[in-house]
Amino acid sequence: MGPSTTGAAPRTGTAGAAIDRAKADGRAALVAYLPVGFPDVDASVEAAKAAVAGGADVVELGLPYSDPTMDGATIQRAVDVALARRTRPVDVLRAVEAVASTGAAVLVMTYFPPIDRYGVDRWAADLANAGGAGLITPDLVPDEAADWIAASDEHDLERVFLVAPSSTDARLRSTSAACRGFVYAASLMGVTGTRASVGAGAAELVRRTRAAGTERVCVGLGVSTPAQATEVAAYADGVIVGSAFVQRLLEADSTAAGARAVGEFAQSLAEAVRTG
Repeated sequence: MGPSTTGAAPRTGTAGAAIDRAKADGRAALVAYLPVGFPDVDASVEAAKAAVAGGADVVELGLPYSDPTMDGATIQRAVDVALARRTRPVDVLRAVEAVASTGAAVLVMTYFPPIDRYGVDRWAADLANAGGAGLITPDLVPDEAADWIAASDEHDLERVFLVAPSSTDARLRSTSAACRGFVYAASLMGVTGTRASVGAGAAELVRRTRAAGTERVCVGLGVSTPAQATEVAAYADGVIVGSAFVQRLLEADSTAAGARAVGEFAQSLAEAVRTG
């Protein structure tokens, strides 16, 4: 597979470097997800920049896709609007470049079919040129990712694969070995969305994933309040929040209000991860 996150020498602008800086500060990193194209491309860029200004260390920009397997109702509502506005991979690359200009690490969260259609090597080159750190691919497992692993190695991009409470020890080891940047630990089985509590097995999944050979484990799915962020920050290297950010955009009565709400929420979460 590819190099492990363990012992890797992170470069500036990567998620791994951002997580390490947060760790040096004695806290977990805050990772914010927002889909490109909602409510439109420019407004989604402004919302992502507001998240960075509020304290997000890493930004996940979602590439809209018509057949998601992991997105819950909140994110699907936003992505449906983005697709109706004909948001395309080239728009995502433009958004990456704009958000990366803030100095934050920018990953693209995407299902793999759009990347396959775009051309894996071409996408890797264009993403690197835009200043992107790499990809999170929820539908791709390492043993089916040979093309992406080769392309990401060629262009020095991070690749983030997912593990879940159901993952076997063997799967945790192979995923940890294939990841660059961090391992994404899904706190529970199911789709994204705000929940009353984070999955009870999340802390144990983080422990098992570290034991499998990775240094950096970030937890997502179900983290939607500052209290939950504090809870997860006590045992994870990063706290991933998505649906709760998107919900604030859905509820806003203007693009400016949406960006402001995202920034204020990011600030509350950034304070929470420091508490954790």
